[in-house]
Amino acid sequence: MNMEKLETLLKDEKSFRKKQIIKAVFNEFIENFDDATNLPKDLREKLKKEFPLKIEHKLFISDEGKSIKALITLEDGQKIESVLMRHKDRNTVCVSSQVGCAMGCAFCATGKLGLTRNLNVYEILGQILLFQRLLKKENERVSSVVFMGMGEPLLNYENVLSAVRLINDKEYFNIGIRHISISTCGIISGIKKLAKENMQINLALSLHFSDERKRIEFMPIERANHLTDTMSVIKEFIQKTGRKIMIEYLMLKGINDSEKDAQKLADLLINFETEKAHGKNKAPHYFVNIIAYNPTGGFKSSDKKSINDFKNILTEKGIDVVERFRFGREISGACGQLALNNVCIK
Repeated sequence: MNMEKLETLLKDEKSFRKKQIIKAVFNEFIENFDDATNLPKDLREKLKKEFPLKIEHKLFISDEGKSIKALITLEDGQKIESVLMRHKDRNTVCVSSQVGCAMGCAFCATGKLGLTRNLNVYEILGQILLFQRLLKKENERVSSVVFMGMGEPLLNYENVLSAVRLINDKEYFNIGIRHISISTCGIISGIKKLAKENMQINLALSLHFSDERKRIEFMPIERANHLTDTMSVIKEFIQKTGRKIMIEYLMLKGINDSEKDAQKLADLLINFETEKAHGKNKAPHYFVNIIAYNPTGGFKSSDKKSINDFKNILTEKGIDVVERFRFGREISGACGQLALNNVCIK
């Protein structure tokens, strides 16, 4: 959706028309302007022709139906991916923030694509809109959004933050700010900026390695944003916001899943403990999210025993641990796999 084009189309219309259209598209989730019966017929016809609501996409539904992955084709022909993850009590959409990614993490399918460009605000919102239209048919809604898809959100900072504000806006999706999460591999400048926003958003750190040498080998971000500096700025974020941080840890067989790796992670986090932002009692302001790897070639997921042993070591150290349910392995659930396959076909 080209919102600049919409502005041009409405230049001779009454000022309230834009608000009506925004409500119809982003709050009532219409798919055709024929359903916007509060608009004049001639305006509806013009909008249908000049401002189409169709989102070009292909859907891939997991065997158990708990996840739906969308391969979305943008107006310039570029492709991005989004995923709907259906839980008993909520519907979460994982959105992309860039076409491809410049971070080059060795285990990430998106990293193999390289970075093409940033997404604009409405390309980000369109991903949520697509799934909200699907859920509307079942009288359900998107209840949370995570920026954990293709790209590094903090390298598209302005567009991502503008999208977050609209996701939270009552005239758009009206999703609570505490139900919106941004995941970063450790962009220090972006974390510092986010801490100043006075926004109760969730922040996740894609850590994956607590050994700096391993992190450099598999995550090039470590060369410019060292782990010690990243953890320091994460501590500042906690002190300013009082928010709990999610530490994401992807389990890679034979690479970062040993007992020694678990001990290193425990030591890193125990040393990281900080005072509460609004009190004197010390308490962990983090929890670890263990993620079983969706294979993308060259790497394998840790086996169940290794994952359980890893979790037990952390738990025995008093560290809160959750294990993310692995969604959609059979639909190429890892970010970038569908886009990468389509690029290879061309």
